[in-house]
Amino acid sequence: MTKRKVERFSVTKAVKSNARDQVGQPKPSRVLEDKPKTEGRESKHKTSLEELIGRSEDELAEDKGE
Repeated sequence: MTKRKVERFSVTKAVKSNARDQVGQPKPSRVLEDKPKTEGRESKHKTSLEELIGRSEDELAEDKGE
C-alpha cells in the first residue's frame, strides 16, 4: 500500500473556512460586459498634416459652393 501524503496546515485556508462559517458563502460574481473604449481613442493620436490639409480643402470647397 502506498503511504498517504500528510496535508500541510494552511493558515489562509483555515481563516477562509472560519469566515465562511461565520458570514456564509459569498454571492457568485456576475460577468459584466466591457464597454468598448471608443471614446478618447481619436484624441490620443494627433491628426496628420495630410488629414488636416484634406479637411481644409474640403471645407473650402463647401464654403465656395454656398
